[in-house]
Amino acid sequence: MKLVRHIHFLIAVFKHSLTAFGGPQVHLGLMQYRFVDHRKDVTTEELLEYNAFCQLLPGASSTQTIILVAHKRGGTPLAFITLLVWILPATILMALAAILYSYFDFMQQLKSLRLLQPMAIGFIASATIVLYKKSINSTITKVIFICSSLIILIIFKTPWAIPLVIIFAGLATNFSKKRIPNDGAAPKALKWGGLIIFILLFITAGFLSEQATRHHWQNQKTLNLFENNYRFGSMVFGGGDVLMPMMYEQYVARPNSEHIKKSKREVLKISKEAFLTGSGIVRAMPGPVFSIASFTSALLLKDKGIAWQIAGAFIGSLGIFLPSFFIVLFFFPIWQNLKKYAIFYRSLEGIYAAVVGIMLGAMLYFIKDLVLEIDQFTSFNLVSYLFVFVASTYLIYTHKLASQWVVLLTIAVGFLTTLF
Repeated sequence: MKLVRHIHFLIAVFKHSLTAFGGPQVHLGLMQYRFVDHRKDVTTEELLEYNAFCQLLPGASSTQTIILVAHKRGGTPLAFITLLVWILPATILMALAAILYSYFDFMQQLKSLRLLQPMAIGFIASATIVLYKKSINSTITKVIFICSSLIILIIFKTPWAIPLVIIFAGLATNFSKKRIPNDGAAPKALKWGGLIIFILLFITAGFLSEQATRHHWQNQKTLNLFENNYRFGSMVFGGGDVLMPMMYEQYVARPNSEHIKKSKREVLKISKEAFLTGSGIVRAMPGPVFSIASFTSALLLKDKGIAWQIAGAFIGSLGIFLPSFFIVLFFFPIWQNLKKYAIFYRSLEGIYAAVVGIMLGAMLYFIKDLVLEIDQFTSFNLVSYLFVFVASTYLIYTHKLASQWVVLLTIAVGFLTTLF
């Protein structure tokens, strides 16, 4: 691969990684603006298909979606480099946050970032409007859109909510007579290498981690770190909202259980306060929510010094994101092969409608959560949150203002509000 040809694409990915606040639903909207509307790397239909497909897999869905965008453009090598570029800012920022948390009290400085939450919801709102106009064009798609929105609003944090909505939406439009185009791309052959590496890493990491714990190896914690995060990345369905409870059980609840205390087994442990702090900080950071692994991994090696904390952040991040890379690149050719059958091809219309409905449902859920969590709920807070939400939606949808400028403006407004 001639990397020079893809420099501009990687720069776009880096800019995306610096401005992608708010989780997978916001990331999808930003990808629509950056990689569809501006750069034309993929079409809207392809982006919706990639996103819906990734929602059916374990791992970080927004990360897997951008991997597929890169894979279409430059194959596996570019997909891997894109993964590294995409996760780099978030993992560095979360590692830095862990180090600062370990040695300093810096939580007061984060107050200027509080308005990033309504801004992120504004990104979802503007993207939902754009995608609605492109994907909701019949009675059945309107019904799917409304039902998907309501279901997601009610059971958003249920791990299987999004995959089930997508599956049933696909079934709903399978009764149409939409024909498969004869000039579609030829199905791609399966490449088993990625799946073999994924399985070997899973087995090897588990074996070495168990041996290290039993025999008290010198670098036990680093092996435990990689195994824990690789397991999380391999088994989490539902994104960061499911990942964080799993991490809480592993690092906070399990070490304090009677079974672990009686066995005197040495396990990785984080205080409840530290974990909840990291869970809050990651919401104010750009990039994937899975970057919380960088924070927890750095904290877990606090006793070894800053150099080891940095190493821990790297090991944890690599462990949690590698499964997403291997899984999506193995299973996507299978999905492409299935599309040659009418039952799968016709389902795409319903899947696209469901994805847009999921975005609306997520937006409404985030608004509900935001209103309930606003500290010192005053009329000033309410007006500032509402202003940022409406302004960000308007600037992005109407004026197509680049996302980085919207983020910078929001941070500036947030800083000004801390003065009052």
